[in-house]
Amino acid sequence: MLKRSQYIALVLVVLFILALFSQSDRTIARMKVAIGGLFLPLFGLARSAQTVTDRSLAALTPRAELEKQLEALQRENQELRVEAARSQETQKENARLREAFALPKLVPWRLTLAQVVGHDPANWWKNVRINRGSRDGLTNNLTIITPQGFLVGRVAEVGYTHSQVVLLGDPACRVSVLVESTREHGIIAPSESGPIDNTLVDLKYLSANGVLQPGQWVRTSGLSGLYPKGILVGQIVDSRSVDYGLHMEARIKLAARLNALEEVMVVWP
Repeated sequence: MLKRSQYIALVLVVLFILALFSQSDRTIARMKVAIGGLFLPLFGLARSAQTVTDRSLAALTPRAELEKQLEALQRENQELRVEAARSQETQKENARLREAFALPKLVPWRLTLAQVVGHDPANWWKNVRINRGSRDGLTNNLTIITPQGFLVGRVAEVGYTHSQVVLLGDPACRVSVLVESTREHGIIAPSESGPIDNTLVDLKYLSANGVLQPGQWVRTSGLSGLYPKGILVGQIVDSRSVDYGLHMEARIKLAARLNALEEVMVVWP
């Protein structure tokens, strides 16, 4: 059963429909426009939302494509890093070579540039291998120095394309030297610190009354006949009296970094 309020609402709707039919076509058209105007903003909002959704879906990139692009970017980034590192290494090598080729203008010897291409596994700290040999005119006992002019050692064994260089501190590489400031003569010998520390050597057979101080420069004396005179060997670190005061000995800090050799110079007699 319908309630009284529902009967009233139903009667009102019927009366409204009868009144609507009794109106002219012009009035009905105006009412349609008015009612449509009420719902027009809702239609526009719905249409805009649909447009935004369509554009968003069109702008989305598939996950597989995104992963492919990310992988390409990472690969490109890695290639750029490698190229930057190679460029820095090339700049350093160019700087060393410029320094090496400037050295002949400062020394009275004829020099040939060589690259260090290996170490002797049996004597890692005291021997290196260079890319010059008998085809380049090398012979045993030629002096080897750094591009900065510091003594490295001598050629010990010559092959056709490569040669073995024995370094300072090896028992087979004894050098006659003098203390620059006092003109004291002595012999460079392996350091008693041990074979691992290749930055130090011993200076032996100095006179008992010699005046030795830390920081004094030591150079080749030229008396041995193997090494030209005046090549920088290193600096005195400290000194001590030996053989009950009959002689003096000193420790020498080498000027050449023997564990970081990349290019060296062959000194021709």
